Amino acid sequence: MTASPAPTAAMIAIGDEVLSGRTKDKNIGHLAELFTLAGIDLKEARIIGDEPTQIADTVNTLRRAYDIVVTCGGIGPTHDDITADAIGAAFGLPVGEEPEALRRLAASYAERGIEFTEARRRMARMPEGATLIDNPVSVAPGFRVDNVFVLAGVPSIFQAMLDNVLKELPTGVPIVSAALDCRFPEGDIGGPLREIQKSHPGTSIGSYPRFDGTRHSTELVIRSRDAAALEAARQAVAAMLADFEAKSAS
Repeated sequence: MTASPAPTAAMIAIGDEVLSGRTKDKNIGHLAELFTLAGIDLKEARIIGDEPTQIADTVNTLRRAYDIVVTCGGIGPTHDDITADAIGAAFGLPVGEEPEALRRLAASYAERGIEFTEARRRMARMPEGATLIDNPVSVAPGFRVDNVFVLAGVPSIFQAMLDNVLKELPTGVPIVSAALDCRFPEGDIGGPLREIQKSHPGTSIGSYPRFDGTRHSTELVIRSRDAAALEAARQAVAAMLADFEAKSAS
């Protein structure tokens, strides 16, 4: 892309219900959009099941490879909400009730006249030394251990928590993009497009095939953190398309 450094990130969506198709993931795309705007490079997104060893191993792999890891899912009140224990295992930390999280939950349920059951107390469990992530929707906090941010899986809660997380993260130069419509299929323009990409290393040029039921076409998207580099590549692609149009008309 560009020589400018940018924080790198990975996301882990946790839950058997996502893998089974019962729940459709909405969190990965939301995080990707916000991280792009913040200048953070999302390098990986994995969906894994409710299996403690797999969660711990995945967290350890990704936290060592990237600056930021965000997880979603598995921090609710039921027996299969095991993310806190898995994160504890990943870091070799004991897991127990966090006093401030417990206080917030107890006060919230008391205010609503709802019994604060043992199941609900589970939402206060987190690895020793974890930092709370505020939850403005349903009170039960997420938490942070080192560079790993553990959020709820419910999209509305995940999004609200992520807004709070973004305030803590290092950011880079946002990626800007330009899109061009191309009425020719990828196979026609692939060679010249490859040469343009080689000549503009400060950009990333993607081609996305389309079919309207009658003919094939392509959308070309140029991305860069450098506005001048983006514009130079855009002009080169536009000139290539104009040349194809001229040849097609002759």
